[in-house]
Amino acid sequence: MATANAERALADLKELRTIGTFKTGVHRPTLSPQDMQAREWFCEKLRAFGHDASIDGIANILGRAPGDGRRVLAGSHIESQNEAGWLDGALGVIYALEAARAVAEDPALQAAGAGVDVICFADEEDHFGSFFGSRSFTGGLSEADIDGAEDRSGRGSLRHCLAEAGLAGRERLLIEPGRYDAFFEAHIEQGPRLEQEGLSIGLVTSIVAIWQYRIEIKGQQNHAGTTTMAARKDAARAMLEVWKRIEDAFPSVAGPDSVWTSGRIELDPGGPSIIPGEATLWFQHRDADVAILERMEKRLEEVVAEAAADSVCEIRLEVNGKNMPAVMAPDVRATLAEAAEALAPGKWREMPSGAAHDAQMIAPLLPSGMLFVPSINGVSHHWTEDTKDEDILLGVKVFVDAISRRLSA
Repeated sequence: MATANAERALADLKELRTIGTFKTGVHRPTLSPQDMQAREWFCEKLRAFGHDASIDGIANILGRAPGDGRRVLAGSHIESQNEAGWLDGALGVIYALEAARAVAEDPALQAAGAGVDVICFADEEDHFGSFFGSRSFTGGLSEADIDGAEDRSGRGSLRHCLAEAGLAGRERLLIEPGRYDAFFEAHIEQGPRLEQEGLSIGLVTSIVAIWQYRIEIKGQQNHAGTTTMAARKDAARAMLEVWKRIEDAFPSVAGPDSVWTSGRIELDPGGPSIIPGEATLWFQHRDADVAILERMEKRLEEVVAEAAADSVCEIRLEVNGKNMPAVMAPDVRATLAEAAEALAPGKWREMPSGAAHDAQMIAPLLPSGMLFVPSINGVSHHWTEDTKDEDILLGVKVFVDAISRRLSA
């Protein structure tokens, strides 16, 4: 069976870290010069051992293995959040690179024509829109979606940025039906559970769904100094009341792994001496169990209706987006578990993923599995994000071993 050269993978990961360095992390937003430099670097790594690698019209990289035998697809994303961590996404593409190399170096697997195609998805980090790379690869991204996409940091339209990166007019690659036996993705946990439990490997059971809402409040804009408290229709005050009611109500309907967040608020006009006439609260909840998601949604609707009945302001709830949980394939999970028990006995556990990942897009089309390694202090999406070298080394060994088992089965 193929065996990872773990030190080689760690060296590659640290080399990739030098592209777009920001403090101890990286800054590689999608289609930035740093991102494109990293993509070209990655293509060269793939070509160095015989893969046919190219960047397509949405900036996905596909490295195709030679041969006509059994093969799997593996990968993640290479861009980063703005001024963020060096491992989020990057770990998965380097693990996939190492798996492809290890299989290419194994005489038995090469005799059988087996191989690992490596995918590096574009824009998992939502600079232009959620999962544009994996949605494109699976046929779920339209030209109209691309036409309407703008960079969230103000760099311009997606079409403009694609042209600036030299990708305008390139064909967008689609997953080839029947080519792959499974999909494997590796990632840092982005949370504290593995570290808190003294474990080194997490095997993902499912990826949570994210249900998002917008709560709109309409009051009356007025002067902050001359309007009495009794006469006010303060949209900000009404928003805070709704928020408090949600926080009070949700623990009784949530599941053990449920999370919910009010991550963005807007006040209009937002002046320090003006009573806000309008307010918006953006709210989301996450779980891998649809029944729990529906229960939380029902309670949210009730809470907003109760708050509206008690308020002098108008309060309205709008659904802003829903997706479905993605369950990892039992047979791929079993293969990952065999590898974890062989290389990290007693140091692994199964767990849901509270963060979204490209595997969510692939799972409906291919049996999929995900592996986590710990995040120090549970930090991610920040430049202090890190993982111990020994956990990175162990993780790539388990990842490659699992892929080798799958190809050898």
